[in-house]
Amino acid sequence: MVESARLWASSDVRKESVAEQIEHEGWRVEKIASPLGVVAFVFEGRPNVCVDATGVLRTGNSCVFRIGSDALGTARAIMSTCLRPALVESGLPEDAVVLLDESDRSSGWALFSDRRISLAVARGSGQAVSDLGFVAQSNGISTSLHGTGGAWMILGETAEIGWFAETFRHSLDRKVCNTLNVCCAPVSRWREVGTVIATHLDEFSRAKGSRATLHVVGLTAGDAEFLQRDHFDVHIDTTDNLATEWEWDDVPELFFVVTESVKDSLDLCNRYSPQFVASVLGTDQAEQDLAWQILNAPFVGNGFTRWVDGQYALGRPELGLSNWQNGRSLARGGILSGDDIRTYRYRMRQTNPSVHR
Repeated sequence: MVESARLWASSDVRKESVAEQIEHEGWRVEKIASPLGVVAFVFEGRPNVCVDATGVLRTGNSCVFRIGSDALGTARAIMSTCLRPALVESGLPEDAVVLLDESDRSSGWALFSDRRISLAVARGSGQAVSDLGFVAQSNGISTSLHGTGGAWMILGETAEIGWFAETFRHSLDRKVCNTLNVCCAPVSRWREVGTVIATHLDEFSRAKGSRATLHVVGLTAGDAEFLQRDHFDVHIDTTDNLATEWEWDDVPELFFVVTESVKDSLDLCNRYSPQFVASVLGTDQAEQDLAWQILNAPFVGNGFTRWVDGQYALGRPELGLSNWQNGRSLARGGILSGDDIRTYRYRMRQTNPSVHR
């Protein structure tokens, strides 16, 4: 949280800036990036997000947010000891950042139905985000919604098994939205890939004293026995369930999918994934280019999946992540940062009074 506050403090103030200038004879038009207005946030129970939200001030906006009851006490302390004193010291209105000091969920619904809001941002996942988004959109308010999480990893024929072992392990260190949820491998390589998965899941399970779960798609029950180890469970599953985002605390739960080709894996990703994070492993550049062209996802890489985070990837606090579950975002990326909270206005400056049409 301290690091996020310092990032905001060191970033440029961009209340208004000329993004483009078009010259005409006797006059010109300036395209000016301007503040959007009031941004409303509904956050899950992590208090760091209230520091992140204040970043909208850097582009001339203000914000009001509601946070989960688990983090409400910490948010109160941050507001009273850090944010409000900083606002007063800087000469900004004390209410440029407002915490809704209310734990009841109805306050979030009321906030997202207030038409004075210019943008409604819902962090988290699941039905609650969809419901909040529906409330805002029904009231004509623009939204940035997280939606379903869960990353996909697709191995090509040229994927190095050592590279996979490392990126697989580092994509499962904890359960958040960008954690690996589905791992696909071509049928020609399923045994060596499956051995790596089984070895790591067995290690995870023994270290935590709890049993991990591997859902296998595309193998017979007899072949799936090859993956079984003493400390985790293997289940035969179906393709139709690949849209499930597994939720776990200590030990991983994920899919292992065996396909005929990389193209088949890419097609499955487009059909069943939340259109969020996809990682394609392999040294074949043509294969990488094909994946980039085919995959309908805002975040595509060739390594571990947990890189998808605004502060980690872009070096500035993240206000929200969006998947493409409900369609692509217009004119911005899947990471919502302070720089994105703006609109464009056009200003004409005339130098010759005789200009006419």
